[in-house]
Amino acid sequence: MKYDIIIVGAGPGGIFSAYELMERTPELKVAVFESGNPLEKRRCPIDGEKVKSCIKCKTCAIMSGFGGAGAFSDGKYNITNDFGGTLYEHIGKKAAIDLMKYVDDINVAYGGEGTKMYSTAGTDIKKLCIQNKLKLLDASVRHLGTDINYVVLENIYARLKEHVDFYFNTPVEHLEILEDGYRVVAGAHTSECTKCIVSVGRSGSKWMESVCRELQIPTKSNRVDLGVRVELPAVIFSHLTDELYESKIVYRTEKFEDNVRTFCMNPYGIVVNENTNGIVTVNGHSYEDQEKQTENTNFALLVAKHFSEPFKDSNGYGESIARLSNMLGGGVIVQRFGDLIRGRRSTVNRIEEGLVRPTLAATPGDLSLVLPKRILDGIIEMIYALDKIAPGTANDDTLLYGVEVKFYNMEVDIDENLETKYKGLYIIGDGSGVTHSLSHASASGVYVARKIAEVL
Repeated sequence: MKYDIIIVGAGPGGIFSAYELMERTPELKVAVFESGNPLEKRRCPIDGEKVKSCIKCKTCAIMSGFGGAGAFSDGKYNITNDFGGTLYEHIGKKAAIDLMKYVDDINVAYGGEGTKMYSTAGTDIKKLCIQNKLKLLDASVRHLGTDINYVVLENIYARLKEHVDFYFNTPVEHLEILEDGYRVVAGAHTSECTKCIVSVGRSGSKWMESVCRELQIPTKSNRVDLGVRVELPAVIFSHLTDELYESKIVYRTEKFEDNVRTFCMNPYGIVVNENTNGIVTVNGHSYEDQEKQTENTNFALLVAKHFSEPFKDSNGYGESIARLSNMLGGGVIVQRFGDLIRGRRSTVNRIEEGLVRPTLAATPGDLSLVLPKRILDGIIEMIYALDKIAPGTANDDTLLYGVEVKFYNMEVDIDENLETKYKGLYIIGDGSGVTHSLSHASASGVYVARKIAEVL
């Protein structure tokens, strides 16, 4: 098959590339190759009854498929340059914000019209944080919720499938350079194109590294974020979540001067497993529908580790720690904060007797046997710091799930057009190492589609 444009990956970057191309150049022939399932067939087998833990499916329904890893996320689109990636370094700060707002307009038009936009502008919480050695990052955030996010994706796909050829369960194995374009090899299926957009997300980081190695595209080492997911009664954080929904708070530890930050806050949400390259880690979801909400709020506490020469495999480092957790707990480990401080493992009885009802069936254990001391010390410091602005965070019964790992791709060498040294080959989204969020990844997709539309 011959196409004008082939998009590898149907996550937010790929989706918004396809959408913008459909809007601006409807005459062009576009295909999307995706290793996972269509949205309606993405079903995680864990039901809490018959299947209580990850069975390591061939393709993880949470991580892959139409919508990417963000399909069953909390559906938070943060409009900011303060976090979520460094797209602005390539395209400029104003252009990045304008594109994120454009993405928000599309999400609202396709089913998100009843959702709320939160903002840190003018909040007194920023002062409260500063008074307690914490920093609240600036952002506006559209919270779709896992349920409305699904509806938005469903509606966008219904429009796209009339104009774009989708190949699901078709992982791309090789990307070849031709004299006048590119060849995409996926099993027995081979297609050629003039322009190729690669948007494989974090779960495609290993594949992306292999492509860059084969095509001799320069990369540089990135980082890995390690930590835990905290679960506590929603009322403890309600004064923050009611006003801001998601508060990105950063703390600089006294002991090692490492930055610890909150990430992916899910008011009244649930804790979930996710499978990345066969490794079971933890994440969180929440819903807009009140009937699906719980009494708990969960969020991640992450410490970013940057590596210098000669070590380059930051993802391998994160994977080794996650594998250790899987070895000890058969998957995700859960521990009461009080047990961690007392230097003892949690047990089923201690969890059951606690005041916080866990929303994920995880193995009670000891996170100090998994996480490096420096990481764990930073997390403990951060919990005590958060306790000053949200009293009750450091309660004995606060639950810590581990490990949570955010893998980042090696940062790929791309120019101001998000284009590699090969003209017509674009690397976007989280797979590029440049973006780390739904909004930034989506914006990068729109940006590249517009660049291609200008040329073609």
